[in-house]
Amino acid sequence: MQMRNTVGARSLPRLSLTALAVVSLFGSASAASLDEIKARGHLTAVTEDDFRPFEFVQDGKPTGFDNELLEKLNERGPIEVRQEIIPFTGLLAGVVSGKYDAAITGLLITKDRQKSLDFTVPIAEATIYYVKRKGDDRIKSVADLNGLSFGIQAGSAMYQRLPELETLLAKTSGKLGKAEQYTSYPEAYQDLALGRTDYVVNNIIGLQTLLREKPDVFEIGEPVSSKTYVAWAVAKGNDTLRAYLDEFLKEQRRNGTIEALQTKWFGTTFPDLPDGFVSEY
Repeated sequence: MQMRNTVGARSLPRLSLTALAVVSLFGSASAASLDEIKARGHLTAVTEDDFRPFEFVQDGKPTGFDNELLEKLNERGPIEVRQEIIPFTGLLAGVVSGKYDAAITGLLITKDRQKSLDFTVPIAEATIYYVKRKGDDRIKSVADLNGLSFGIQAGSAMYQRLPELETLLAKTSGKLGKAEQYTSYPEAYQDLALGRTDYVVNNIIGLQTLLREKPDVFEIGEPVSSKTYVAWAVAKGNDTLRAYLDEFLKEQRRNGTIEALQTKWFGTTFPDLPDGFVSEY
């Protein structure tokens, strides 16, 4: 597998919906079909540079859940996989425009993203939860989040799901408190640990990774969104390439590889993943 590590940490806000919409209007027609990829002789897969535990670079080598699957995709053939590693900020636009063939990363499936991207079968569940400081007895349930300040990554898919949390709070006459937006989740966790915010919202996989690293500092609370999933993605309408990736991922489900990698990288498994998912948010 060929790899080029484009310099940059995952420290910038996620691509704005406006920017992605502009790219989808003017660039998606150039996305290569499966036949064109076969004729070219290789598939260009783009991954993030620092998105633990899905993919990251360690000791100069790409590793993580998606990178291990990507290696198996390359070994399986018959199409050679060439990997590009970049910060997330250019990843979605690059796929929509046809610069890259597929986004091999844990992308949260959202209503807005589905306008310009087609998603593969899900690779994991990614329902959103809140996390608090361990021992913070003020917060025992979602209702206790009423009016409290919270941390979230700016421009992230999690930010787009905040209306669900607002609805949950409204059921007990509560409301969202002040949102502190961060360019990366490590910054948000640091401020939470220091008491500068009261809780952070992120997907369950990211939070379970956090707890494995710092079990004495944080506690996961209740879900603040409906059930949702992450998957790989191709440009909207690239049905042949999506089907090729779906076939591979379903094969890895059947032979137990997906479950084994989920256990290794997420500390849990998701045995009842659907074959498709359309997000309402």
